[in-house]
Amino acid sequence: MRREQNTLPRRHFIATCLLAGMAGKAFSKTTSMNAEMKPPRSIVFPDAGDIPNSRLPLLVYASAAPADADAIEALFRRNGWQPAWRYGVYPFPHYHSTAHEVLGVYRGSARIRLGHSAGRVFDVKAGDVIVIPAGVGHENLGASEDFHVVGGYPPGQRADLLRGREGERPEADKNIARVPLPTSDPVYGESGPLIALWKAAAEKTGE
Repeated sequence: MRREQNTLPRRHFIATCLLAGMAGKAFSKTTSMNAEMKPPRSIVFPDAGDIPNSRLPLLVYASAAPADADAIEALFRRNGWQPAWRYGVYPFPHYHSTAHEVLGVYRGSARIRLGHSAGRVFDVKAGDVIVIPAGVGHENLGASEDFHVVGGYPPGQRADLLRGREGERPEADKNIARVPLPTSDPVYGESGPLIALWKAAAEKTGE
């Protein structure tokens, strides 16, 4: 009985095998990257009266970035957010009604109160990233002398500075409602957890 010959030319067969191997490696790499994606802490703070907070959850990514300012700025840019400044965090309660904000700690440590009187205190250190929805209060309660962060915003957004003073609301609430959701996560990009978490919160509350 004559053995049936393989109709695929040998060189095409080899090329196909190589491509299959490359695809397998790419799939393995993608799977590994997804497996390494650490979900952030997600916290929703109720209205604090003088500071509105937000129905969108604040996100805390522990040890999610290099402890290096240049590297954090590159991370934010790569994932569609614009780094805007390097500094600390103001030692008084404040919030932004015109922009969402990301803080990437690149040096030192601090105790940051998030959510104002309706929130809680977080101990943050180099490598941590915090994404603060428009309206959420934040305040530095004490930090190491070398504490610094990279601050940034989604493209096209610029932050005002409000301190929970009389007369800020309800105009601040109107501004917050107009701030669009970002199209990417500053740590993990378009497939990052921020997208699903904030979209679900916005749909739930009818924003």
